Amino acid sequence: MTTQRDKEIATLAGGCFWCLEAVYDDLRGVESVVSGYAGGEVPNPSYQAVCSGTTGHAEVVQITFDPRVVSYKELLEVFFAIHDPTTLNRQGGDVGTQYRSAIFYHTPEQREIAEQVIAEVGAAQVWDAPIVTETAPLAEFYTAEDYHQNYFQRNPNQPYCQIVVAPKVGKFRKRYLDRLKK
Repeated sequence: MTTQRDKEIATLAGGCFWCLEAVYDDLRGVESVVSGYAGGEVPNPSYQAVCSGTTGHAEVVQITFDPRVVSYKELLEVFFAIHDPTTLNRQGGDVGTQYRSAIFYHTPEQREIAEQVIAEVGAAQVWDAPIVTETAPLAEFYTAEDYHQNYFQRNPNQPYCQIVVAPKVGKFRKRYLDRLKK
């Protein structure tokens, strides 16, 4: 029987949390994905405050996963395949510090793996520009408002979901078909 101690947590920022949540929800070994905020200075920020760019927070997902099924390194490999880590404070049309690329590590081992994956992706020259993904220790995670949770699943016909989220999910599913939940 699997216990909570058998699980690990990853906290990632790669633009809009709706996109990341929708992708990781489909990945085998992922137990749960919670949209939220991290990396800022204001306690208990609201979505409106984070969107103002004044709190310092990024939109993040907190992923609880079973490392016997999917490793932290594999989560990061997916992360670098589903967002552009070369654009500072933006993903596509989403602009602001809340949309930055960041890995908020929970342990020294996660930091080491994050730095290794960033170096590998950079050396592979997957992107035409340098990677600007920040790595920082997770100080605090704040769960986003209820209406942000499972947003793509609950709102597939919303225009942003159709134009931005669905193509990312489709790209992920095609590339990682053998890693999808059944």
